[in-house]
Parts: sequence; structure tokens; C-alpha cells
Amino acid sequence: MSKTTILYLPIGRKTFDLAAGEIYRSQSMRWLEESGHTIIAPNEILTSVEELEQFLQSEASTNIDTILYQSVTFADGEFMVKALEFFKEPVIVWSVREPSVGGRLRLNSLTGGNSTSNVLRNHRHPFSFVFGNPDEERLQKELLQKFDVMRLLKSLSNLKIGVVGEYPPGFFFSDANEAELKEALGVTLHKMDLQEAFQKCVELPEEEWIGEVDRAEQQVIGLNRDDETVKKFAQFSAYIKRHIKEEHIHSIAMRCWPDFFNDLGAAPCSVLSQLTEDGMVSSCESDIHGSLSMYLLRELTGGNAPYLGDLVHVNEEKNSVVFWHCGAGAYSLAHPSTGATAGVHPNRKMGLAMDFGLKAGEVTIFRVSHTPDGYRLLVMKGNALDVEQPFTGTSVEVELNSDVTTTLYNLMNSGYEPHFALVYGDVTKQLIELGRLLNVETDVYQ
Repeated sequence: MSKTTILYLPIGRKTFDLAAGEIYRSQSMRWLEESGHTIIAPNEILTSVEELEQFLQSEASTNIDTILYQSVTFADGEFMVKALEFFKEPVIVWSVREPSVGGRLRLNSLTGGNSTSNVLRNHRHPFSFVFGNPDEERLQKELLQKFDVMRLLKSLSNLKIGVVGEYPPGFFFSDANEAELKEALGVTLHKMDLQEAFQKCVELPEEEWIGEVDRAEQQVIGLNRDDETVKKFAQFSAYIKRHIKEEHIHSIAMRCWPDFFNDLGAAPCSVLSQLTEDGMVSSCESDIHGSLSMYLLRELTGGNAPYLGDLVHVNEEKNSVVFWHCGAGAYSLAHPSTGATAGVHPNRKMGLAMDFGLKAGEVTIFRVSHTPDGYRLLVMKGNALDVEQPFTGTSVEVELNSDVTTTLYNLMNSGYEPHFALVYGDVTKQLIELGRLLNVETDVYQ
């Protein structure tokens, strides 16, 4: 789990039952401290705008991911407006339950949350709302999910995708408008010259690239260290990793064919496999939004390696589809019965590429998609089946939760891109929430 830095603001007014409110605050603080995230908080309920301002001034230079604004009691919109003067991060509004029903309304927390949500909407500020007490398991799970989403939303403004070479002829969906991408999602691009990489990587001394072979040998079954294509894989990987470090790149979109085969004399797939396995998600065919999709899935699952593939086959009887690609799959995705097996590109018959079926398990399928009308998200859920490898290369058969025929026709009629990102685990709720916060259309099949 990646840590989220949370600014916890417990807000109340002295005209309500602050003794009852303090019980909720202390319980909340105890759970937050045990959650594993970084918590910035005052030592007591803030009961005036002046107290809030004083606390915010003391933390103004702190780098946070989200504000957790807890309406311990009712409080008017002045508190939230003051907080927005200091921090522009997204907000989670938290209302707690009334401690008792009958007689005096002791907290009126729900109306406080209602008022605060109204202020945020009218300020066009991204926010989420949660309701429940700090000891409720459902509430705790919901908050943890929202912490991940808020951290991810904040990270987009710092995300730099390395684009290695232009997209292949006719693969228009792999491109992105840099200005629109930055405006809509906060993401920037860094262009790298593929031919220059080819020329310079083969000049590297052996001590700079041999470690890539050693690394691959830890997980790849049947790797031939003496194969010339293995050497080329290692040289290119070492060169790109150095560039990634120098430029502070977070994910890669790389042109693969025909250049790798014609100009370097090796398949590109293994480079993408090892980079993704080691945490630098990498898409083939220079698919920028595919790389972004993989990055989001990796971050939401706490580091699980994602996969990117074409939807190539449908089985109506099993309500399943097959996702496939030429041989780029992170090593840890391989079915345990075979492991990550070395092979050759299925069409070009050139190494080094992976050749295995993916493991079984619950999966989330996802795509950051672009249309002439702007951005949208695709969110699907399914189960990777425990079957024999469907096709040469890397592939996985997934039983969908939604009807396969209806889903197929909807995807095609909606004009989605051919590449679909997939990760093990269910992060559909987080992705739906991300789409809401980004204010983009989200198509859900679950």
C-alpha cells in the first residue's frame, strides 16, 4: 500500500455537544493513525474559523494528498472556504451518526456535511462524501478506498509518461494531444528518439547491461544468455532505464514494430515485460493512454503488475473473452504451472519475447479512452480462468461479469481502442470514483 498524506480537520461548534463529538474525534484519530497513512491533524476539535486558520497557517507548507474534513458537529460553510484558501487538494467530507435519537439534536453532523458538500460543489472543487462512525468496518473500507483514489488523483499532476518513438502506421489511437492531456488529467509527456536509443544502447560496455540479463534470469524460464537477442534486450533495457531515472519518468509508451525487428535485430516484448515487472509500466505500440491505464491500475492495487492486450476471441458458452499480445507480459503474471517462459515473437519469429498463459484470479479491466468529445473511462470486471494458454505470446481468457455478447457489441459500437489494461484484484469502485472526481464519462460493466 502506498501512503497517502491526509490533512484531518475535525470541525465543530461549541453550541453542540462537544463532549460527544470529542469521543468521535479521538476514535477517528486512533483509527487514522493505525491505518498506515501519514496523518496531519490538530490535537482537538477546531471550533472557530480563527482556530482553523491558525492551524492551517502552521501546516501551509506541508505537502498533502487530500483533506479529510470531518463535520464532528454542524458548522457553516466558512470553515471549508477558509481551508480552500490554503490547500487546493481534493476533499473527503465525513459526517458521523447522531449519538442518540430523542430530545436534543446533539451534533447535527449530517447537515454539516451537507452544507460543506454544497460549498465544494459551488466552488467546483473535487470532493467525496462518506457517512458513518469511525468504528464501522464498512466506513473504514470506504475511507481507505477513497484515500487511494485521492492520492492517485493528486499524482496525475506529477505524472510524466516517456514516449519512445512515434506510434506505428495507422495506430492513431496510440497518440495523444499533449495540451489536452495536461488540461484534462494533469499528465505530461516526454518524447524520446527510438533510433538514437538503438544507436547508443549497443555502445554500452558490458558491465552496464549484463545486470539486465542476470535480472531476467531470476524469473524467466529457458533464457539463453548467449542468444544475441538477449544481449540486445539487455542493452536497450539498460539504456532506457538510465533515461527513465534522469528524466523522472513514471511510465513508458514505446514503439515496437517494425523498428525493433528491422533496426535492432530483436523483439521489443521482453523490454516491456521486465520494465513492467519492476514497477515501470510499459505499453507497446506507443500507446500513451494504454500506459496511463496501466499506471492507474498498478497504483490502485498497491503495485500489482498490470497487463495490456487486444480483445481477440469470444466464447459465448463460457461468457468469456481472450486478451492477447505478442509476448509482453510481466513475469509475475504467468500461470504457476509454466512460469514466465522465454520464447520468440509469434509473427516475426525473433526473440526475446515471453510465451505463457496468464494465471487465474479476479481481474479488473480498464481503459483511459479518448474521443472527439474528450476523455472517458471504461471499467469492467471478470475472472481470469484456469485454462491452457489460449494463443502463442501472452494471453488470458477472462469470464466477464457482464453478458459477453452485449458487452462486445457495446464496446465496438462505442468505438473503444483495441488495447485493454488488466490487473489482478477488484478496484472497480475506486476507478468509478476517479471518473466522478475527474468529471469524465465512465462506462461500467460489472
